Amino acid sequence: MIRSLCAALAALCLSVSSLAQDGNTPEPRVYESRGQVSIDGQRIRYSVTAGETYLEDNEGNPVASIFSTAYIADGMTDPRTRPVAFVFNGGPGSASLWLHMGVFGPQRLALPDAMDDGAAPFDVVENVYSILDVADLVFVDPVGTGWSRTLGEGETSDYWGVTEDAESLATFIRQWLADNQRWNSPKYLLGESYGTLRIGALLNELEGGYTDVAINGVALISTVVDFRYDDTSPGNDIGYVGLMPGFAATAWYHGKVDQARWNGDLEAFLADARTFAIEEYMPALLYGVMLDEGRRARIVAELSDYIGLSEQFIDRANLRISLQRFQRELRRDEGLSVGRLDSRFTGLEVDGVGEGPETDPSFYGIDASFTASMLDYFTRTLGVDISDYYSTIGGVRGWNWNAGRSGNNNYINVGPWIARAMRQNSDLEVLVAQGYYDLATPFFAAELMFNQPGFVQDRVTFTYYEAGHMMYIHEPSLETFAQDVREMIAE
Repeated sequence: MIRSLCAALAALCLSVSSLAQDGNTPEPRVYESRGQVSIDGQRIRYSVTAGETYLEDNEGNPVASIFSTAYIADGMTDPRTRPVAFVFNGGPGSASLWLHMGVFGPQRLALPDAMDDGAAPFDVVENVYSILDVADLVFVDPVGTGWSRTLGEGETSDYWGVTEDAESLATFIRQWLADNQRWNSPKYLLGESYGTLRIGALLNELEGGYTDVAINGVALISTVVDFRYDDTSPGNDIGYVGLMPGFAATAWYHGKVDQARWNGDLEAFLADARTFAIEEYMPALLYGVMLDEGRRARIVAELSDYIGLSEQFIDRANLRISLQRFQRELRRDEGLSVGRLDSRFTGLEVDGVGEGPETDPSFYGIDASFTASMLDYFTRTLGVDISDYYSTIGGVRGWNWNAGRSGNNNYINVGPWIARAMRQNSDLEVLVAQGYYDLATPFFAAELMFNQPGFVQDRVTFTYYEAGHMMYIHEPSLETFAQDVREMIAE
């Protein structure tokens, strides 16, 4: 993907849409259709509404349009017993196509496992793993993603920020519930990557203070709600600790670990890696230059055994291995780098001495297929007659990360908002879904965050998959993951 071109096209579309004056704003574009899908032997028939919802200012003028796709199953007449799930991806700046065509929608993209997707045609199949059997689904594209955009006097700065984004989506959710008479339905939020941070901010908007929408459950898919635990900026040693077991899982997958030492048991290996990270690695980093030489040599040797890099490299890096260095170093001797979103992927590297990978092979390995299949599905199956530029990811710039914080050096952390919502809503369940080979939002970083005080631990469930950030591109993980989400909703 040529990101600068994508950003320019997205900015152009947003700029053109902003030229419309209030009196000249066209009616929202809405497209209705019907479909059916077989799930667990049950044939589900459903209606689809794909289209725009206008957000208005205090004078009733449209200022933004949010595009969503809602699937409502037939025969579910009692809204009190029929859940509705609001689904979105992350970025920030990503449309919801990944979860839509990857796991939850009635059709899905079928990809080769941990391989580049190549070029069209791509395989789209009936999704027998969809969760439409247990919940109606509303896929939401925040402003600046997909076909969602500003209108009239609307400014992107009103939507591009942690709080701004949550405020606009909370408004959309309330409006959707009112328009569809679903206020008394069980409600769920399903978000991936930045979408998990968005869930924390949304819980603050929907449940914090005197607001009015209680959520039954949330699925945090590839979780990042406290940036401290995977950020390796100078001075933040906890970020190296959050990454280390993910490095270990990756080294195991690529055969850089003595698997016989753990009898080929990945779970046992990762349990030991977690213990080493907390009890040995973190104290060593805290000691810094005061670390005893003998202890340092032992830590270096053990870290090498876990993450597959040479003792010399680890020693020269002062025990602090950044993500990009690990991606490049693990298989440098073969001219390969490993992926960030999914470290099972590998990419060819021209520069044999480069500091980091040319780009992320686990992103360019899937992006074209998701975009093509989503747009083909919209236009050919759902009858969406829109030819505007569709922003898959990357069109949002200048994100406001403050979220009420003071200063510019604080790490964003919405964990306390999730914890507060759990304490104040006795029905709120939290599912934390993590891929072992996800180095963008590492599983151990999520564990460290949820180990902190304030969460209601018996309502937090962790699930793990032998895949990466988008664990659903690995079909065995897709099947298990979809069932885990289904069980959270159906219980």
